[in-house]
Amino acid sequence: QSFQLKHLLLKNRIITTSHEPAYNEDGFPKDRYIAYHLERAKGGIAMTMTAGSAVVSKDSPPSFDNIHAYKDEVVPWIKKLTDTIHDQDCKIMIQLTHLGRRTSWSKGDWLPSLSSGKHREPAHKAFPKVIESWDIERIIKEYGDAAERMKQGGMDGVELEGQGHLIGQFLSPLTNELNTEYGGSLENRLRFTIDVLSDIRKKVGQEFIVGIRCVFDEVEEGGINKSEGLKIAKILSDSGLVDYLNVNKGRIHTDPILTKHIPIQGMKSAPHLDFAGEIKKKINIPIFHASKISDVATARYAISNGLVDMVGMTRGHLADPHIVSKIKEKREEDIRPCVGATYCLDRIYQGEEALCIHNAATGRELKFPNIISPSSIKKKIVVVGAGPAGLEAARIAGERGHEVVVFEAAPDPGGQIRLCAKSERRKDMLGIIDWRMQQCSKKNVKFNFNVVAENQDVLDEKPNTIIIATGGMPNLELFETKEDLENVYTSWDILSGDVKLSDNILIYDEAGDHTGMQSAEFAIKEGATVEFMTPDRLISSEIMGMNLTPYLKNLQNKKITYSIAKRLLDVSIKGNKLNAVIGSDYDENFKYNSSYDQVFLNYGIKPLDDLYFSLVPYSKNKGEIDYNKFINGEEQDIIKSDNNKFNLFRIGDAVSSRNIHAAIYDACLLYTSPSPRDVEEWRLAACGCKKK
Repeated sequence: QSFQLKHLLLKNRIITTSHEPAYNEDGFPKDRYIAYHLERAKGGIAMTMTAGSAVVSKDSPPSFDNIHAYKDEVVPWIKKLTDTIHDQDCKIMIQLTHLGRRTSWSKGDWLPSLSSGKHREPAHKAFPKVIESWDIERIIKEYGDAAERMKQGGMDGVELEGQGHLIGQFLSPLTNELNTEYGGSLENRLRFTIDVLSDIRKKVGQEFIVGIRCVFDEVEEGGINKSEGLKIAKILSDSGLVDYLNVNKGRIHTDPILTKHIPIQGMKSAPHLDFAGEIKKKINIPIFHASKISDVATARYAISNGLVDMVGMTRGHLADPHIVSKIKEKREEDIRPCVGATYCLDRIYQGEEALCIHNAATGRELKFPNIISPSSIKKKIVVVGAGPAGLEAARIAGERGHEVVVFEAAPDPGGQIRLCAKSERRKDMLGIIDWRMQQCSKKNVKFNFNVVAENQDVLDEKPNTIIIATGGMPNLELFETKEDLENVYTSWDILSGDVKLSDNILIYDEAGDHTGMQSAEFAIKEGATVEFMTPDRLISSEIMGMNLTPYLKNLQNKKITYSIAKRLLDVSIKGNKLNAVIGSDYDENFKYNSSYDQVFLNYGIKPLDDLYFSLVPYSKNKGEIDYNKFINGEEQDIIKSDNNKFNLFRIGDAVSSRNIHAAIYDACLLYTSPSPRDVEEWRLAACGCKKK
């Protein structure tokens, strides 16, 4: 269903709201950035909203690798981006901001961050300079200049970010400490926003779309409450300066608060949708909204019940950029689900590029496609292992039209994902497996469960290619012991319920991933007293901020002690207890003994690679990979023996202990196996080009 936004006709009600995937180069949206947004435009959305956000001033250091909207040189790149998107009958806008205190002075040009108050934002830990009158005058002008550049670049409009950034810091009594005409009363706190909008309108005119993303209820004592938020919405709506409101609720200054604002896995879907609907009833301009609307049913509900005019499905489109196309083609069951892992946002907030936990093509559209073409040469493929790596390899091979046989030792697919899904709030992770099994079924992939594949089982299939994706088992060998410890268990034993827990246990976590913290949660729930130890200076360093939040919340005021910067050196039996020898990397003279009923290790995965090495002598490539071709997603062609008939590869944890995304990425790189012609066509298409 189309929607008329002022003069702009949007062909349906689905957009991606502004977000910063950190794909730009030198502060400009170059080919990789364009290819990312192009894929979503080709997938059928009405509008792609770029940048989260583009910074308007030099003293808004780009903590999220933001686009530099304050530079004239950005205009040609914006023009290339907008022309490419418009060619797909898709509209495009960009979000502008001054980050205020939501950044760090040690980025960009090392200018001090600034805000309407003196207190630091906990997430970025920088104490801001209190904004002066000349700063305000300058930044208002810089907003207008940036908007003018975006109009010159062909954007359909701009959106201002007022959600925890400088505009929001002025609006909130929690962060505005000014005693000038820009502080105190609601009218004064809103003055900066109105002045910015007025300068933008003066420079871009009335025919250019201007919107604002704002928090209309901070849900915190002393902050903007719903009543005041409704007044702000009404003032903005009646001002004639904005064409829509993008409604949000909550604050974003700490990881725990951010997860309430942008919910993660296990939290309620679309928690602020009804609130957006309340705002819509009170004002007379369109309402946009996005907050964990990750499935089509919820989006459909939001529109059909008149709660919003445009629905944002941003994380959903990181998982599957072709949601709209699949809806139109009545293939909703083929939509790759967003499982809420929030790997994308956690990476952004850690200063890295956005990646989807189970779509390795996201952000790599120049390397390989989301829609896989059949291969001109049909092969027999054997995959051993039905975890995320093996299933992705089987899925891609099936999509390319190969005959695929999978062996799996367990009765069900999923590998380690089945363990992580033991937590109620992480059960959506099974979507990674369920979707792949469904897609494999459509391509007639043959599965053999409850089969511990041996050398001859695989060879009897007479394959052209064998892919070993057997994963691994928990490592019981410490660096210091050089052999498996006999008196300890692993985190897997806690999650699986295979071991009855005693009262006083040690969980030693050197991997720093979900498994360690998840096992601590389980152990506490079972009544154990836990010491959670790591040799690192931080706990669970591989679990990033938003995902670490529910663990720390659930373990507050519980029987758990955190021991940081302590290394487990050895474990031995002493009477009816276990004696642990503990040291520290930070002091070679620091050493002591401690007694526990049980010790559990989370020390990574030891690859199950016996089958792989038994097959190496019979393979054409002897297991060797050309890394240059591997990195480029090109077909492997190493031949070490002309007498042998199959290539042999291994992927995922069967190679080394990594994570879900790495396992799936291995499969995409290794076994897409396109021809050079296919690669060239994909890259041309991703750039919006045609072959001459």
